[in-house]
Amino acid sequence: MAHIQSRQMKIVELDVQILTAPNDGPAYWVSNFIVPRANELLVRVRTQDGIEGFGLATSYTSAEPMIQAFKSGIGDLVLGEDASAPERLYDKLFGLTSQRVAYEKGWGREPIIRILSAIDIACWDAIGKAANMALYRLFGGYRNTVPYYVTCAYYRDGKTIPEIKDEVQLLKSKGHRAFKAKVGGLPLKEDIERIEAIREVIGADDDLMIDVNRAWSLQTAIEGARLLEPLNIRWLEEPVRWNDDHRELRLLARHTKIPLSAGESELTIFRCRDLVEDHAIQILQADSTMSGGYTALRKLAALCELNHVHLVPHHDCFLHAPLVASTPASLILESFDADRDPLQAELFENPPKMENGILTVNDAPGIGVTLSVAALKKYGRKVVQLSAN
Repeated sequence: MAHIQSRQMKIVELDVQILTAPNDGPAYWVSNFIVPRANELLVRVRTQDGIEGFGLATSYTSAEPMIQAFKSGIGDLVLGEDASAPERLYDKLFGLTSQRVAYEKGWGREPIIRILSAIDIACWDAIGKAANMALYRLFGGYRNTVPYYVTCAYYRDGKTIPEIKDEVQLLKSKGHRAFKAKVGGLPLKEDIERIEAIREVIGADDDLMIDVNRAWSLQTAIEGARLLEPLNIRWLEEPVRWNDDHRELRLLARHTKIPLSAGESELTIFRCRDLVEDHAIQILQADSTMSGGYTALRKLAALCELNHVHLVPHHDCFLHAPLVASTPASLILESFDADRDPLQAELFENPPKMENGILTVNDAPGIGVTLSVAALKKYGRKVVQLSAN
């Protein structure tokens, strides 16, 4: 990267869009809310040498705060910055969360960090392209294949166990070899029956993970873990309610052999750090598109490795593939069926190969995937386009 260090990669253009998919099909309920099928911020940067990079930020809440931040000038703070210095740009944008200008402009902490995430990923994509290296190699190059699992068994009013079994059987026929099922939205006995049915379909050898989405009390979680242990569960995700989850995760760990996971709901990497250092979890599920981009998650990957905790990023498998492939701390990628996440299915012209539970990372420079013009036309809505010229 000597040629990058000798000359700045000055950002001269930003193109910002919101990517959404209509929620006109069946609702995808977890224990206590509906997950949007797509709601992401897309930021594309271009440097003075014509190098382009893109990044995404995921939001489960309204995108309007991010849109308003761009319309009121946050993008102007990025123009002219050096894309090859992502740590410096990260520090500048994160610093806004404690500055008066954010109050004056109406920029909340969550939209600032989401925007920072997309811009950071875009800068790293540009760095990889400038260096003519795939990011997974630039980040460490630990391997070029990564296992993936599919998240499934969402709730729907009236959804029966035979329907769940048919759903999982179809996913298995598509080559999925690891499955994560939703619980927490029904009485415990009924949820256990759903999980027993899934284990029956996938057999004894395929991995089965359980996601509670912070729905259970500590007492219910202790009982739920006890009932789930005979089903050979690989991990139990966000099993306790949000208000005291760090302490309750530690208490729950005393009562179960099932590894516990959390982290996707944390706004910053500092709370993720606490989960690791407090020995509350064995699997960290931070999300680069929500908590600070690749710059943030690379720090967490190192922390996980040093503390013998696995990093399993939440969501956006194609964006997380370079990071997961780069480090021995990472374990597996999350994926979704096309109906649940149409962007995973359609956003890229050259998605990595996914077959029989294994994703092969693209060797193309940067993230390694190319945005689909057709998908952007279908799902995209222009927010702003800014230029330094």
